[in-house]
Amino acid sequence: MLRAMRKLLVMLEMIKIQHSVFALPFAAAAAVAATGGEARWGAFGWILVCMVTARASAMAFNRWADAGIDAANPRTAVRAIPKGEVSRVGALVFAAVCAGGFVAAAGMLNRVTLQLAPVALVVTLGYSYTKRFTALCHFVLGVSLAMAPVGAWLGIRAGIGVLPVALGVGVMFWTAGFDILYACQDVDFDRRAGLRSMPVALGVPGALRLAAVLHGLAVLAFAAPLVWCGYGGWYGAGVGGIALLLVWEHRLVRPDDLARVNRAFFHVNAVVAVVLMAAVMAEVWIGG
Repeated sequence: MLRAMRKLLVMLEMIKIQHSVFALPFAAAAAVAATGGEARWGAFGWILVCMVTARASAMAFNRWADAGIDAANPRTAVRAIPKGEVSRVGALVFAAVCAGGFVAAAGMLNRVTLQLAPVALVVTLGYSYTKRFTALCHFVLGVSLAMAPVGAWLGIRAGIGVLPVALGVGVMFWTAGFDILYACQDVDFDRRAGLRSMPVALGVPGALRLAAVLHGLAVLAFAAPLVWCGYGGWYGAGVGGIALLLVWEHRLVRPDDLARVNRAFFHVNAVVAVVLMAAVMAEVWIGG
């Protein structure tokens, strides 16, 4: 029993289950907005299961697919599979089980989410292979996370709306931007290994400039509900806070100093997601 528990904890650490905070707040925000603030705990619960299982499946599949690459990269050689703490077969089985859980949970919401669940899995799992052939891999990851608010909205209403589209576009640009920042750490290894990324294609200075542009576009997309949905001061304050956080994020990372990439990637972006969620919920519950 204890051995099984340790294995599970290692697996959860391998997939960084705590980083679900990146996409989960956007799904929560869209779900609350879709209900108009009504507490629909059953639907909220299934959306939570969808989010956790989809991300867990994608992360475990990524670790399986990239096991050889991770072993060759000094920065990632300490991950669970290269160290022998988790087998490749074990990671793949875990990914398959989580994928099945995702489809089942999507089916508990409505027919639309059940029908779209395989499409979501193709995108989220397929991302793992994109850096082998295109520098646009960051945008594929962006689309993967952008499905969170759109999928959550569909889970409540079974139809699309302006708010989830705006949030989804914002998440796509935001994710692509911070993934480019993160990829700057591996630019030398990626070049030697023949992998594609924006830092490889543009160099680190060019990649950082592109990330800044993408984050500017993300702020514009996040601000769109102020015009299209009639959102007011609560939401506007949240978007303003996000803009300041992203400016700070780019001040942390410079072409000649990438030592603070992890702080920018993990800490700042987690706060961005939570601030956006709080802004939407405040607008729905307080702003009316």
